[in-house]
Amino acid sequence: MANLLTRIKDTILADFHGILDEKEQKNPIALLNQYLRQCEAEVEKVRKLVERQHSLKDQFAREHREAAALAEKRKYQAGVAQQAGETELYEFAVQEQVAYEERAAKLQEALQNAGAELIGLEKKYEEMKHKLKDMHIKRMELMGRENIARANHRMNQVLDTNAYTNKTSRTFEEMESYLDRLENQVNSSYNRNTIDARIAQLEKQVKNEETDSIS
Repeated sequence: MANLLTRIKDTILADFHGILDEKEQKNPIALLNQYLRQCEAEVEKVRKLVERQHSLKDQFAREHREAAALAEKRKYQAGVAQQAGETELYEFAVQEQVAYEERAAKLQEALQNAGAELIGLEKKYEEMKHKLKDMHIKRMELMGRENIARANHRMNQVLDTNAYTNKTSRTFEEMESYLDRLENQVNSSYNRNTIDARIAQLEKQVKNEETDSIS
């Protein structure tokens, strides 16, 4: 278990900046997301190991309490048998007492070892969580850098690119040409309508004069 935890810890604490420097220009966020998913999976494995160690420690504690209680019980029973002169029963109770005391001593040692190992596991687990949090922050920093880079690229296209400027100029020229044509059409239509109205008025005047002369 120690080797596995060391390997997992090394995976989390490994310097991933070299990997990012190698492929950052391609897609740093996607690369970091993939790496973070792997690290999160390793952290989850360690979390389960820590929970299992807690469970084992609790089991050792229960077994120790049970063995200690049975040792005390057999000690009391041995005393009762001795007072009653029951030699055979006394010897059996003493044997049981010794067996439970030995078991309790072993379980006490195992409990202490399990507790010490649990402290080590929890320490490494916390270190891994801190490292994972640092990498999440690193991802946020990279996302900010990527966002600024994309924004600057877009703005540079608008502000600095000759092609964009030329295209904009052509658009304005085409718009001005269209407005000129439209204005000419409006003026021509207006003049045409004005001439038609004046001619119609003159024709009416001529007819009126002819009528007056005949009368």
